Amino acid sequence: MKKLFLIIGAPGSGKTTDAELIAKNNDHISHYSTGDMLRNEVARNTPRGKEINQYISKGEIVPITIVIETIIGAIKSSKNDLVIIDGYPRSIEQMMELDKYLGKTSDVRLTSVIEVEVSEETARDRVLGRARGEDDNNEVFNNRMRVYMGPLQEIRNFYKEKDLLKVISGEGTIEEIVSEMESFIKARI
Repeated sequence: MKKLFLIIGAPGSGKTTDAELIAKNNDHISHYSTGDMLRNEVARNTPRGKEINQYISKGEIVPITIVIETIIGAIKSSKNDLVIIDGYPRSIEQMMELDKYLGKTSDVRLTSVIEVEVSEETARDRVLGRARGEDDNNEVFNNRMRVYMGPLQEIRNFYKEKDLLKVISGEGTIEEIVSEMESFIKARI
C-alpha cells in the first residue's frame, strides 16, 4: 500500500523545496509537485500543456480532471511506497475528488496533510524574488494568494476532523523546516 503525504501552503511557502529535500535525503520517498508536473506538461507544449497554460498563466486553478489524472498517475507509477505531493489540494472540489478516489481504493492511503504556514509578506518576497516564469509577478501573485486563501479554512477543517492535519511554520530556515517535517513524516510511517 502506498502512503500519501500532501503538503499545502501559500505560493512561496517553500513546500516544494521542503519536499524535494526530504525526498533527496530519503531514497524510499518519492516527491511530486503538482505545479511542476503541470508546468512540465506546458513546457513539452502538448495539447494538454497548452490547455493547462491557459489557467497557469493567469494564476487560476487547472481543471480538476487534469490534476487528478496527473496525481493518480504519479502515485501509481512511483517506485516507492511513500509519496509526497505538494501543492494539492487547492480547492474544496479537488479535496473532495481526491477523498472520493481514496475512499474507493485500498492501494493508497492518505497518511497526513502538512500545511506550511507563512505570512503573506514572506510569501510575496519569496515568489517575486525567485521570478521563475511569467506567472511570477505582483498581479498574478495577488490572484494566486486569493485563490489559495479562499478555501483554506474549509480544507483545514476537513483534514483536522479526520485527524490528518499538521501545521508547520514556514518562517524558519530551510534546515529547521525540513527537519521538523521529516521527523513528523518518519513518525507517521
